[in-house]
Amino acid sequence: MSIPTPPPRIAAIHDLSCMGRCALTVIMPTLSVMGFQVVPLPTALLSTHTGGFTDLHFHDLTPDMEKISDHFSSLGLSFRAIYTGFLGSFPQIESVSHFLDRFENVPDESGEMPVVLIDPVMGDDGELYSTYTEDLMRGMKRLARRAQILTPNLTEACFLTDTPYRDSREMTADEAQAFAEELLDRLSCVTAGMTVITGISQSDGTVANVGRTADGATFCVRRPHTTPSYPGTGDLFASVLLGEYLREKDFERAVSAAADFVGQVIVESANIPTPVRNGVALESHLWKLTEKRS
Repeated sequence: MSIPTPPPRIAAIHDLSCMGRCALTVIMPTLSVMGFQVVPLPTALLSTHTGGFTDLHFHDLTPDMEKISDHFSSLGLSFRAIYTGFLGSFPQIESVSHFLDRFENVPDESGEMPVVLIDPVMGDDGELYSTYTEDLMRGMKRLARRAQILTPNLTEACFLTDTPYRDSREMTADEAQAFAEELLDRLSCVTAGMTVITGISQSDGTVANVGRTADGATFCVRRPHTTPSYPGTGDLFASVLLGEYLREKDFERAVSAAADFVGQVIVESANIPTPVRNGVALESHLWKLTEKRS
């Protein structure tokens, strides 16, 4: 008889927006139902996220991050994965780097080394977010080198590789895929890890996720484009991808599972009379993630 083991732990370094499904309020329930204990390291506390809300309360937690990390270390914690997302200031790049220095080479209870997933949340539609400074962008480029899984969108892939942005909606599907594969080649100089460029909108009404596996093979996961565009879906995509990858160790399959789940939840959420700024109504769909794919 096998001895039951505790759920593997995942450290999630993200902000906590109390209202509006994104970051930790998406990541924690998603990975929890997939069988993982999520240990948050909050980067900021917000009353709401910034997409569609005004007059929000924002509290920067940068001074607390090192103290929390110190306590984790004193407890002898280890992690199956370390997952980082939006960082709001250059000092947070240093805080995450220190966290990785402490924990990325420490095996968890099963003896496995942690998988580091970095979602370089920098911008969209060819533009950096307003909070992104040149120092922060350079810091993210340096941090991305430590990723075993990197999940940029098209805009972020361009900024990470100093490539002029091109709108994929103005290309044919073949041209867009060729551009994405060119970016993957350039990203191989940033990280040797697995990479997927997400949410590449196509002129034919589909959206593509173009990836590279650990052995260098490229693949494309294409799905129908779903609307509207909800905040937090990138966090949901990366969470499902990470959970599926930790279960099966098959990167392309994990990307496919994430694309399927996010697309389905967007379609179902569009039928619910709730503001887009509230994010996708994932609660009634999370149970589907408890089932391992055959």
